[in-house]
Amino acid sequence: MTAVPAQRTAGAASRDPPVAALTGKPRRVVLDTNVLVSLYVFTDSRFAPLRTRIESGEWQAITNEDCFNEFRRVLGYPLFALAEERQKEALAAYGVVVAHFSGSPQATVTLPRCKDRDDQKFLELARDAAADWLVTADKALLRLARRERLRGLFRILSPEAALTES
Repeated sequence: MTAVPAQRTAGAASRDPPVAALTGKPRRVVLDTNVLVSLYVFTDSRFAPLRTRIESGEWQAITNEDCFNEFRRVLGYPLFALAEERQKEALAAYGVVVAHFSGSPQATVTLPRCKDRDDQKFLELARDAAADWLVTADKALLRLARRERLRGLFRILSPEAALTES
């Protein structure tokens, strides 16, 4: 996947209209690891409609090497006790629907620093890949959603909010 412009029009509306309805293009979303675990490990999750939106093409999930590798690593955590075959199935199911971004960082657009350094990569990916949304259940990332510096770039939404916005 090639790099695409990251900056949106300044002063974007606080409630995004459905991108696909306006442009015929899917909404571009970055999903953090906790959301991916919910969608691809706990398939009976209340967030299952998010996976449906991705698999139907209504949304285009975006990842990069660092974010995808974190998902791979987390699947192996003893907490989940997933057999190796189940880990591979989860990665494969996500792998066939996600677009891998490998473009250059948009260093001209400064992002706020996330309290958890491990989560900064999701902010950077959302900026660099010109995502519409970063969907997360992480409290540190959700606190950043109120920052003015993100206005016009992308929105940070909880899975619940993403479901009501679409």
